[in-house]
Amino acid sequence: MVDAVAKAPRQAGGIRRFIERYPFVPALVIMLVLLALNGIWQPRSVSLVGITGLVKTYLALMLLAVAQTYVVYAGDIDLSAGAIVSLVNVVIVAFMAAMGGSAFSVIGAMAIGLGVGLACGIVNGIVVAAFRLQAIVATFATSIFFTGLALYVMPVAGTPAPATFWRTFGARYFEIPFVFYAAVLLAVILSLLARTRLSLQLLAVGDDAQGAYQSGLPVTAIRIRGYALCGLFAALAAFCVTGDTASGDPLVGGKMTLFSVAAVVLGGSALAGGYGTVVGSVFGALIIGLINSLVYFVGTPSEWQNLVQGLAILVALVAGILIGRRARA
Repeated sequence: MVDAVAKAPRQAGGIRRFIERYPFVPALVIMLVLLALNGIWQPRSVSLVGITGLVKTYLALMLLAVAQTYVVYAGDIDLSAGAIVSLVNVVIVAFMAAMGGSAFSVIGAMAIGLGVGLACGIVNGIVVAAFRLQAIVATFATSIFFTGLALYVMPVAGTPAPATFWRTFGARYFEIPFVFYAAVLLAVILSLLARTRLSLQLLAVGDDAQGAYQSGLPVTAIRIRGYALCGLFAALAAFCVTGDTASGDPLVGGKMTLFSVAAVVLGGSALAGGYGTVVGSVFGALIIGLINSLVYFVGTPSEWQNLVQGLAILVALVAGILIGRRARA
């Protein structure tokens, strides 16, 4: 009896340590449950074609959730992430259209798009970290500014992207969809970034900014780098949006910002900073996608779909947070 009582705290402690080391586990469990439910209601959704469609549709949100995570690591937030997606989308489509849509123009447009995303991220970092403005207010303001720039570049949505671009995004190579190659490349990039100092420095700043400063870390520069990294990943998300929609739209990223924040929280990251994982954010984005598809598969009337989707995401958020808290308690 005594041994049984003694084992219980040790088992609880083991689960707690496991969750602390892998905070994405609750999100993974929720994602697998939703995947199973999707398979029950629509068996084709768990086939290769169905999984490919899910990844293709939500790869942009995965990338934007990753972008948001690096900012959240440091206890900040970026409400302009979706606007950056919109701006990069219209810039690269406009550039490719002006250059004739050749392979050279596609490569040049992608380089310009990365530069635009990086510049937007640096602007956010300077405004928030260097000028010491509240992140939620400052990035809300810059989101309006970036949206205005996007509307200036392309006042009306609908300019088509060159076939070279969107056909590549939807193509298969060696019978494997291109989006899976992109997902593998994303995994490699995240793995490399996890081994850099920047990830640990961002987490250190989010955990205790004053302590990080006193230990000699350049807190302002680290936060600016976090926003710069966010801008780069937002640009990558814009490439995926362009490949999926095959057109330019100055408002395409509008709804993505809050979805990216929700994905970060679903993935187990703390908005207060200092704790989280980009892998969990990727799972969080997939959770949102699976919820949206499940709501459709069960035959929810169109006028109720937004309500049911919001409620389901809220339930998933609460479940993930409660599981994480109980495991860490």
